[in-house]
Amino acid sequence: MASQAPRSTYDHHRDRLAAYFDGTARKAWIDLTSDAKVGGIRATVRAGRDRMRTMLLDWLPQDLRRTSLLDAGCGTGALSGQAACRGAEVTAVDIAAGLVAIARERTPSFLGHGRIDWHVGDMLDPALGRFDHIVAMDSLIHYPLDEMVATIAALADRCERSIAFTFAPHTTLLGVMHGIGQFFPRGNRSPALVPVAEDALRRRLETLPGWEIARSERVVSGFYTSHAIELVRRG
Repeated sequence: MASQAPRSTYDHHRDRLAAYFDGTARKAWIDLTSDAKVGGIRATVRAGRDRMRTMLLDWLPQDLRRTSLLDAGCGTGALSGQAACRGAEVTAVDIAAGLVAIARERTPSFLGHGRIDWHVGDMLDPALGRFDHIVAMDSLIHYPLDEMVATIAALADRCERSIAFTFAPHTTLLGVMHGIGQFFPRGNRSPALVPVAEDALRRRLETLPGWEIARSERVVSGFYTSHAIELVRRG
């Protein structure tokens, strides 16, 4: 039987995130993921996200032709576009319809051998299909440990080769910076991150049947701190 995230709390968090990214944060997020001039705090976040996206793409095979990829929480579509240009058949999904609309507008006119199928909805929707690779960049950072692990387990049931995801690591510095961030105007803040202890997360992931932890790396850039873990199929 496929593993399932706890739907009541998962749905609550998902719906809050959809409202945020389609509401007050939409303009700020569009600017953050473009070349528009932004303030110092957002500039560090942009630089960190660029580094993280590049690293996650580097963890994938260079030649992605005849390879299916789920971009779980695609946002404005930068990772999807780069993966498609390397030949991937990308299914890009996000709960925020406004961000997906921007992603469609920004899709490169030439994607080489690849393509992108855009969706507004839930990354756990089984109708999206099965995939060779799944990437969830900064789309699980608002969920507590139990929900995060259950969500990863549900994604793993639909993945053949690798899963790369990020989480907000539980560090003293991140806690202090997150506390400071609460004093900024709401337009400068994202929904609350839920810091997760890396050791606790690793212990839970080690019990995931058929999977093992491969690469692991942290990106720190000013107000952006995110840790990536890659899971690969055993054997």
